[in-house]
Amino acid sequence: MAKGEGAESVSSAGLLQPSILKPEELVRSKRESKAKLSICSKVCYAIGGAPYQITGCALGFFLQIYLLDVVQMDPFYASIILFVGRAWDAITDPLVGFFISKSSWTCFGRLMPWIVFSTPFGVISYFMIWLVPDISQGQVMWYLFFYCIFQTLVTCFHVPYSALTMFISREQSERDSATAYRMTVEVLGTVLGTAIQGQIVGRVDIPCIPDPPFLNMNNSSVVLEEVNITRDTGSLSDTRNAYMIAAGVIGGIYILCATILSLGVRERQESSELQLAEPVSFFQGLKLVMKHGPYIKLIAAFLFTSLAFMLLEGNFALFCTYTLGFRNEFQNILLAIMLSATLTIPLWQWFLIRFGKKTAVYIGISSATPFLISVVILESNLVMTYVVAVAAGMSVAAAFLLPW
Repeated sequence: MAKGEGAESVSSAGLLQPSILKPEELVRSKRESKAKLSICSKVCYAIGGAPYQITGCALGFFLQIYLLDVVQMDPFYASIILFVGRAWDAITDPLVGFFISKSSWTCFGRLMPWIVFSTPFGVISYFMIWLVPDISQGQVMWYLFFYCIFQTLVTCFHVPYSALTMFISREQSERDSATAYRMTVEVLGTVLGTAIQGQIVGRVDIPCIPDPPFLNMNNSSVVLEEVNITRDTGSLSDTRNAYMIAAGVIGGIYILCATILSLGVRERQESSELQLAEPVSFFQGLKLVMKHGPYIKLIAAFLFTSLAFMLLEGNFALFCTYTLGFRNEFQNILLAIMLSATLTIPLWQWFLIRFGKKTAVYIGISSATPFLISVVILESNLVMTYVVAVAAGMSVAAAFLLPW
């Protein structure tokens, strides 16, 4: 269908009386009216975007400090796990996309089976990441294996979910509206993931043990050492349980969102008519994309922006805990970042419409730079740290609008 023909046919069909329309035009008019997505369908579609954001925030902010403090792994091996997992995630995206493009239609659609069947295994592998195995050897391989498996399975969920936008309706306006719902839920998902993981884990703290007045100088050090060992062991066990509880809660939300998505959204095969009459091979499509200059610039900007925020995300918990000394506050600082990002998205949306996307991105992302530098240069200050968190959240909000 050429551009503009759909709008003309819809407008003419809507103005003419049903008795004047030809039978095929009447059928087409009814079909197009049924193609309108209900608010319920848009909400169900949007909810499907939450699991990727929730698990991504939990892993990004807490996995490194979990491996170092809870698992008590050597920093070298912890960095290897994080690097290999991220690298494997980059590899699985095009691979899963390629296999999805080769899959055939079923009674449930082409994309929905990938989402449904990857969900239970993804939840299991996610829970295994936050489980400390009772083994003395092989812990590194345990976490490396399940982290890579989870990255593969969550890719099998998110790549078809992202492509599902083109198969929920033939109307561009309906797809744009569904995307707006999706972005709203994804932003809320980042807040939810940070809040669940941070608040559950943050409730477990290491108690301070004062010097008992009844101990004399000869035996006090021995007794205190025994008490410290008992308390530290108990607090470590409580922390491990807290991480598993948070993983169970997030896993339950993962399954709930996938269920709502699969039951509330119907994949439309007729939407595939929007594709080219002659299918383009994977490498031909890749060549066409790489030759499009504006798209390459956008991808490069998004790559480096995402890389900067990923470095901040992965090290901020360690920085707050060990450099600034805010062990009992870092989960609230993280929550302040995500709440600031959520609340300032409407502001950046207005700024984007008023001054353009490039100006909004330049100002929004660069505005956090002086605050991030100041928190490193100045002495440890809780109020200043919260100010930096709010400023960083505003930059995160601007980065959310970059791909769209």
